[in-house]
Amino acid sequence: MISSQRQHLILSRLRTRGAVRITSLSQELGVSAMTIRRDISELSDKGLLTRVHGGAITANSLLSEPLFSVKSQMDVDLKDAIARKAVSYVAPGDVIAIGGGTTAYIFAQHLIESQRSNGVTILTNSIPVAELVQSLESKDVDVIVTGGVITRSNSLVGPIADKVVGSLRVNTVFLGTHSVSIPRGFLMPNSLEAATDMAMMGIADRTVILTDHTKWRCTSLSLFARFDQVDTVISDDGLDSKSAAKTRNLVKELVLAHQDEQTEERE
Repeated sequence: MISSQRQHLILSRLRTRGAVRITSLSQELGVSAMTIRRDISELSDKGLLTRVHGGAITANSLLSEPLFSVKSQMDVDLKDAIARKAVSYVAPGDVIAIGGGTTAYIFAQHLIESQRSNGVTILTNSIPVAELVQSLESKDVDVIVTGGVITRSNSLVGPIADKVVGSLRVNTVFLGTHSVSIPRGFLMPNSLEAATDMAMMGIADRTVILTDHTKWRCTSLSLFARFDQVDTVISDDGLDSKSAAKTRNLVKELVLAHQDEQTEERE
């Protein structure tokens, strides 16, 4: 087991238990106590946990991955504004990919309600997005589901998902993110989900990240995209000016949606 996998498991145990002991992790993972101490030290340096004598405790509740049902009730107005803005990045007949998460789901809702969805094919690893499209049988929208292992956010990830994704090609991929780290990029708490997001980016002509301004205050484990790998970041006007300026210097396009703004059509 490589270090990133061990560290993901350590954070996973922290999310469920609130604290972990070096001796228990050493026995569970079959590695030396020194190796666990080194992993905990690296995670502590990243701000992902707090070291204590004999183990570690959770540093920040935002490190955990809430259930989809929980996230769907958070920052709804911000996500809605971002989703409406993102619809203008789709043209009728496009083949697009939509990742997991609640902002991506709201984007799918708005897209299907618009004329831009005519003839669109959607590749997704999101169970809620797939169910949404499938429930609207009269719409001229096709959906391809990746398959894979289900995460807490109702996303399908892992080798099966990555293999399906790798066999296809799309015009644009729309992805959410758990956190935005300057100057690193975009991160997820689940390393398998990060890998599947990377696979989706690899088959897309254009990558669009959908994320509200609160994600600039979060931290997470697995990097899935650098700023220079992303074409457009769509956020909301709650993003502070300092973070916005730094992000604009790193990414090709930063778009800030206004909650009371009617989305304009793009050419």
